[in-house]
Amino acid sequence: MIKLRKLNNSPEEAIKNAGWNWMNGDDTMPYISDKTVEVSKDEAEAFYNAAEDLYEMFIEAAQNVIDTNRFKELGIPENLIEIIKYSWENDANWHLYGRFDLSGGLDGKPIKLIEFNADTATCIPETAIVQWATLKANGLDETEQFNTLFESLTESFEIIQAENPNFDNTILFATMSGFPEDETNVLILAEAAKEAGFEVDFEKIEDIDFSDEKGIFKQNPDGSFKKFDFFFKLVPWEYIGWDEPELAQILTEISKKNLAIITNPAYTLLFQSKGILKILWEMNPNHPLLLECDYKPLSYKKQVSKVLFGREGANVSIIDQYGFVENKTAGEYETQQKVYQEYVDFLKDNNGKTYQAGVFIASEPCGLGFRTGTEILDNTAQFCGHMIVD
Repeated sequence: MIKLRKLNNSPEEAIKNAGWNWMNGDDTMPYISDKTVEVSKDEAEAFYNAAEDLYEMFIEAAQNVIDTNRFKELGIPENLIEIIKYSWENDANWHLYGRFDLSGGLDGKPIKLIEFNADTATCIPETAIVQWATLKANGLDETEQFNTLFESLTESFEIIQAENPNFDNTILFATMSGFPEDETNVLILAEAAKEAGFEVDFEKIEDIDFSDEKGIFKQNPDGSFKKFDFFFKLVPWEYIGWDEPELAQILTEISKKNLAIITNPAYTLLFQSKGILKILWEMNPNHPLLLECDYKPLSYKKQVSKVLFGREGANVSIIDQYGFVENKTAGEYETQQKVYQEYVDFLKDNNGKTYQAGVFIASEPCGLGFRTGTEILDNTAQFCGHMIVD
């Protein structure tokens, strides 16, 4: 059984006192649990090592996809294949950050990969700031966490600079309209970029001027345009490929002509596709960190079906060993290809709530947090921080 500690004081005051007033608490705080998960030092180290090993396996699997032209299996839009290959081969395109979702890891339960949110991972403010501030607000040692996410993001931005010395340190952050949570996540990323020496700005992606001859621009209030040499978009690559084919082509040309550095790079879409879970199992059968996965239903095993690019628990089904659906969620992705992954129980508390670990990676594994909710975690799940105990 997972070990929890009740915390009575909200972290809001601690966040304010720390100078993080720019963080939009209204969108974040309602989803924060008033408990924290107790994690031993050995368990925290195991999460770190698991994320490190998994990332290496993802790199090998992505190389396999590129070498053997398996893009269709992963549901990759054809109009993104060129930029994926280019970004993969060009070291200047650095993977800024991602988040592994994992089962187990506590109470003697083995760590198992559920999926990798490699392109547009969220939960950054909760992991980097809120759980730290929660310990501080309750008089606990806020350093006793597996949590260097903000520092590691800053280091990632420094690496991007070092890999691209001929580019100006100007970066434009973009989100889609109507997603306030994305804006909160981008604010954290922007603060890390500032720490790394970037000049930062923000714009909705629909209001940005993209030119395949000149680069990426934001229009100033006086009508003039400012060029940005770096561009971060919290907009899924697959959305661009499916819904904005003209933009997909322009971004390909911008990358090939070295007019701007786009991050997270397009190759992270290979990691993001749940189709790669099947390739991971194929290349590493029975690996202790992996669950069996295939493009067709598994024989006589309890399993989970999920679409290749579903988000927030949409269009997920839990299927028993005889093929009957025990639980499922609705969503807008039903027409997508599916994978079938062996079922594993999530950690649970005394009330039957489930807990899924999330481990961020930015240059190295750097931040642990938990999402808690029902058997299928969706957009109603809460965030639960952690503390390391002896």
